[in-house]
Amino acid sequence: MNEARVTGMGVVAPNGIGTKSYWEAVLEGRGGIGRIGRFDHTPYPVTLAGEVDGFEPAEHVSSRLLVETSTMSHLAFAAAAEALADAGADTAALDEYGLGVITANSTGGVEFGQRELENLWSNGPEHMSAYMSIAWFYAATSGQLSIRHKLRGHCGVVVADQAGGLDAIGQGRRALSGDQGLVLVGGTESPMSPAGLVSQIPTGRLSTRSDPDRAFLPFDANATGAVTGEGGAILVLESPGHARGRGAAQDHGAVIGHASTFDPRPGSGRPPALEQALRAALDDAGVAPGEVGAVFADAAGLPGPDLEEARAITAVFGPRGVPVTAPKALVGRLSAGAGPLDAVTALLACRDRVIPATPNVTELARGCEIDLVTGEPRAADPRIAVVLGRGHGGFNSALVVRGPRDPARSSVSGG
Repeated sequence: MNEARVTGMGVVAPNGIGTKSYWEAVLEGRGGIGRIGRFDHTPYPVTLAGEVDGFEPAEHVSSRLLVETSTMSHLAFAAAAEALADAGADTAALDEYGLGVITANSTGGVEFGQRELENLWSNGPEHMSAYMSIAWFYAATSGQLSIRHKLRGHCGVVVADQAGGLDAIGQGRRALSGDQGLVLVGGTESPMSPAGLVSQIPTGRLSTRSDPDRAFLPFDANATGAVTGEGGAILVLESPGHARGRGAAQDHGAVIGHASTFDPRPGSGRPPALEQALRAALDDAGVAPGEVGAVFADAAGLPGPDLEEARAITAVFGPRGVPVTAPKALVGRLSAGAGPLDAVTALLACRDRVIPATPNVTELARGCEIDLVTGEPRAADPRIAVVLGRGHGGFNSALVVRGPRDPARSSVSGG
């Protein structure tokens, strides 16, 4: 399958709004995890999250659309606008039926839904928004982006938790092998409401620690869970021919491989399927394990899943055979927003010849025979990187990206 060029990137993350600000924070080790401030967290055992502070929806959304959509979509509108501007893509001047959008989401517009249900319960149906039926829906972001930017080609949404964002990128690449020339891909999340938090607590995957520096410790001997968060990233994918035809100047690299698998049911005695996804993605890219310069891990922050992921990586690359990192520990696990954000981070790492560190990890868990980058960013030349994602319920996804052929041509306009 042909590669998909990445010509634009947009980020809204807990530690930075805009790709430039986010990347600077990652390299400096500045996190975005803190006490939940969006609502009263005191009744709940989980008190930390990665919230996007300083984001003003009115700066990115019209007053009419502001009341018709939820925060998850507002974040995507901002990231998509940055990505398209970064790509220099004027969608109004392009064939609208050759332009698509595929996003991923896991929690929906949960804060919008909770607010309107409270209005219904407390004040009656006449006080409930007519947009309740669409604003919370997983596909709302894809639909609104399609309308906003006249993307009338291949459109869709993926719901697969943390793996979903990578699957959306993979589907976008596949769409480019048909009659599509440009596809917006990625995902954003905003579970920051009591309902959004309560829906995640029963999974047992969230840390109840109160220290932001000790709550989310991927592959660490003291790992007790992850931290939830909001945000994500949107990328512009183009076929090489389409990018050349419109004179696209940006070259952030390319998506060259992707694969998905699903774990067998618990108790079946069969192993998890992450290793198969990883091997299939490398095969799809035509890349040997020795050509990979970095792996951006799913990083569950739980002993069992972390060990499973470490074993899958070791099975493919050998013990400590490739640098592994999990910069998402700075911002939390952003569900469907995590994979696209990691993909952006991986492309920037390839461009700048550096592998960002996994923060706060001090003692590698027993059995995790991986070369985890900790402490400070590591100077390297990872021309090809792999991004892994695992979703609650058994979803696995692996994405292979190549950095820009000429790093000097790639820059970040956001910030």
